[in-house]
Order: sequence, then C-alpha cells, then structure tokens
Amino acid sequence: MRGAVHHVDLTVADPQVSRPFYDAVLGFMGYRLSAEHPAGFDWDLEDGAGGFCSIGVVAAKGPNRARAHDRYSPGLHHLAWNAGSRDDVDALHALLQEIGAQVLDAPADYPQYGEGYYAVFFADPDGLKLEYVFKP
Repeated sequence: MRGAVHHVDLTVADPQVSRPFYDAVLGFMGYRLSAEHPAGFDWDLEDGAGGFCSIGVVAAKGPNRARAHDRYSPGLHHLAWNAGSRDDVDALHALLQEIGAQVLDAPADYPQYGEGYYAVFFADPDGLKLEYVFKP
C-alpha cells in the first residue's frame, strides 16, 4: 500500500540483549527472524497479499550509545502495532508479563484516541516505548 511503512530500524545498546525480547514480541505478532548480521537482527512480516513490513534492531554507535532513551527528545516517541482484537491485546499483555517485560500501561480503553481504542503500552530493554492497539 502506497505510504505504508516498509521497515523501521530501532537502535539499541546491545542487539544480543534485546533479541529475546523482540523474538517473543515480534514472534507473537507473526514476524519471523529474517536476518542476523554484525550490527543486529531483522524480523519480517508478510501477509501473503503483497503486504510487507520489517523491524530491525541495530547496535547503537558513537559517544551517546549508552545514553538512556528519552522519547521526549528529537527522535522516536513510540512505535505502535495493530492488534487483531481486544483479546489479542490481552494475550500480548500476558506474554509481556511472562517474559518480565516492563509494562508501562496495562490494557485499557483510551477513548481520547477514538471509539473502541484498546491498547497496552510497554518498553523494550532500552526503554523504547511500544504499543499494541486494537481499534475497530
């Protein structure tokens, strides 16, 4: 689809540390590990009808590579994925708890974002804010 996101690369302190988290979360969503390279990893999602999205996790470089993520500084604030249903959001929340991930906001309704908006907010090992949302 024209304008849809093709891929996103997320910079992390240590891709090896982040890999189990992203294997679990992205695997739950249907992504499959597609590449391992010196800088990190890529997971791809294909829908069978030509739809494609890739999420990469790459090693931070430079003097600020150990700096904690601040979503209110220039850069990425958060990344949100579509869920298939409210139950799907709840199932990811259960997985996040099982793997010991940091849940920022448990599944809830967020009517300020639109009718039926239901989401869980969580963080990756580097503090990047992530969201899984169902909006009918």
